Amino acid sequence: MTVIAPTAIALVSLLWAELVRDCYHALSHHWQPLYRLHAWHHRVFRRDLTPVNETIYRRAHWYNDVPEASIMLSACLLLWGAVFSLTVPGHWGAGLGCFYTGFFLLAAIARGSGLLYADQLTDITHRPGEFTTPPATWLVNRPYHWRHHFDNQNAYYCGTISLLDKVMGTALSLRGKRIAVTGASGSLGSSLLACLESRGAKIIALTSKQQEIKIKDKPVETIVWQPGKESALEGELAKIDILVINHGINVHGERTEEAIARSYEVNTFSSWRLLELFLKTVRTNEDMACKEVWVNTSEAEVNPAFSPLYELSKRTLGDLITLRRLDAPCVVRKLILGPFKSNLNPIGIMSPDWVAKQIVNLAVRDVRNIIVTVNPFTAIAFPLKEFFVSTYFKLFSNRR
Repeated sequence: MTVIAPTAIALVSLLWAELVRDCYHALSHHWQPLYRLHAWHHRVFRRDLTPVNETIYRRAHWYNDVPEASIMLSACLLLWGAVFSLTVPGHWGAGLGCFYTGFFLLAAIARGSGLLYADQLTDITHRPGEFTTPPATWLVNRPYHWRHHFDNQNAYYCGTISLLDKVMGTALSLRGKRIAVTGASGSLGSSLLACLESRGAKIIALTSKQQEIKIKDKPVETIVWQPGKESALEGELAKIDILVINHGINVHGERTEEAIARSYEVNTFSSWRLLELFLKTVRTNEDMACKEVWVNTSEAEVNPAFSPLYELSKRTLGDLITLRRLDAPCVVRKLILGPFKSNLNPIGIMSPDWVAKQIVNLAVRDVRNIIVTVNPFTAIAFPLKEFFVSTYFKLFSNRR
């Protein structure tokens, strides 16, 4: 008990410091008096994160970073005082937050003073150079923060952990993104297009049917393609920011040779080929920071769908995605969806419009495995399955 209490308070004080900083940052973008100071921070960097010049770089720290760190330190001192006044056991653990924020204040002063190597040692998320990994899930790395400067300044507010962005729905901005959805003529495809457009995305419909696709009676940019001819989309995929792989077939109870071939061709290999083509378009820092793939693998990965070939082909796709995203150069999300009403499943329980809204709501909170279902078992079984399968792949396979 003597160890647990101060340790818990210390962790709370660190989290409190980060939440204060992120709230201050978000407020700086919405309250003009603070934005006049914070704007200096956005004047500093070019797209490759090199400073415009030394003078602006140093002023930005005096006008933005020093006040921000001072607010953090003041808030942590208030927390420490409150815990001390309540005579909470282990109150001295709250001092860690003060020490932590004191370091940020001293580092900001050092950068503002032009102290040698201060920027290289303390301004990690703004260091120039090639990105080596996509945006992280919980910790803010360089690609994550790059998006705040050059993707959407009214998103990606967090500085160290992305908790506030996840709560606010600012961990992924869809505004202005070119988003293509396969299976666009289906129920979920059309619902996703409508939902994405309402978030400010520029939508593209990918369909295998020769038909005009409309959203709210307005024609949508439509590209016709066929499974097995994915290479024909290579040029278009290079222009797309987010690819939603959503097409599929359900042969229900069939088990003929033709049904097996069709199920795996459409549900598994066509999706996998599209994924690989899209990943090849990730070439620059901007691509790594902003491009994504969302793959609808279905809750058939862990639950019966009463259609054996649908289950087998979707499970194979799911495992391929789990394997491939270990080394993917951009974010890859899985859509784990329960039964929704569609042509493939006319007795589905959920509305495709509702499912699409949940997918988008979870995506902007940077959920990498998006589970939308009425079956609570899936919410338990899928994360366990994904963890163990992913760990197995890490242990017994390797990057070339």
